[in-house]
Amino acid sequence: MPIDAAVPLLGGLSPRTFMRRHWQKRPLLVRGAMPGVRAPVSRAELFALAARDEVESRVVSCANGAWSLRHGPFPRRGLPPLARPGWTLLVQGVDLHVDAAHALLERFRFVPDARLDDLMISYASDGGGVGPHQDSYDVFLLQVHGRRRWRIGRVVDPSLVPGVPLKLLARFAPSREWVLEPGDMLYLPPRWGHDGVAEGECMTCSIGFRAAARGETGREVLHRLLDAQADDDADATTLYRDPAQPATDAPARIPEALQAFGADAVARLAADARSLARALGEWLSEPKPRVVFEGGAGWDGTCGVALDRRTRMLYDGHHVFINGESYRASGRDAALMRRLADARRLDAAQCRGASGDARRLLDEWAAAGWLHAAAAEP
Repeated sequence: MPIDAAVPLLGGLSPRTFMRRHWQKRPLLVRGAMPGVRAPVSRAELFALAARDEVESRVVSCANGAWSLRHGPFPRRGLPPLARPGWTLLVQGVDLHVDAAHALLERFRFVPDARLDDLMISYASDGGGVGPHQDSYDVFLLQVHGRRRWRIGRVVDPSLVPGVPLKLLARFAPSREWVLEPGDMLYLPPRWGHDGVAEGECMTCSIGFRAAARGETGREVLHRLLDAQADDDADATTLYRDPAQPATDAPARIPEALQAFGADAVARLAADARSLARALGEWLSEPKPRVVFEGGAGWDGTCGVALDRRTRMLYDGHHVFINGESYRASGRDAALMRRLADARRLDAAQCRGASGDARRLLDEWAAAGWLHAAAAEP
């Protein structure tokens, strides 16, 4: 998507203007963001996904003011009757299982892939919703079937309703309200309170984004740095020495020299900026926990390739990352792999220009099911 071109998806704004004016700053309502939109799955197909073990799903119900939450998988008989009001089925990561959902998610790649998380679809009976709440991440709410009434507002008091299995805002004070119809979309920055209620049967697609906490990021990166440290690395084998340690009458006290040794060990581990970048990229490119790739037949080198919809591929100035693994890249091969990551496919001519090493990598990734042979673009 050209980032300077005005697009209906963003209400006539260009992606560049949207990111400057609205991203993590203020909501945006777009009428007719996707005219003629159709749900990526039918109701029956969504129910079938919710019955699968590898798919994350939940059912939220509210009856007489009492909220309940159940986690899937759900056989069809495990879902409430269609005629019962006030219930919602939420299915995460539909883009991992359905091509049409993956294609819809791709419309939002003006935000870096490292931040793009997944596409969730919620089905609700009349009056269904998940109550007033706030999210810690950005979200686009695209109406794809039926009507849903949204109330939104800044959260002044984040206190929660006690004794319920959901994080519901106890004192939600909405400032704006709209009814969204198919094709309409609402963008909300993090921490904006919102409450969506179905008016009749409806389906909504939620495009969500990753927002890792600093502590989680630090733990994941350090964990990978430790795993990557070679056993014969000088820092890994350097032992603590204290030839000047005097006798002590406080044997339980940790020596200051040992504390300094520990601090220096951590500082040395994190001092290599390129290693830190590699560890971060490996973590960010890891597939979802429930993702399993089916091995492919390899790639014969005569046609183009396309990434599997479940594959996460990223890059930085020195590395290419794919499904949690990292590769050093430079020169023409680096440009080719970055093109594959950005476009998620290479045509036959581009593949023919790859070096032998790059072609072997593409073949390995095809055999692992990470990418597939692709026909020519129509």
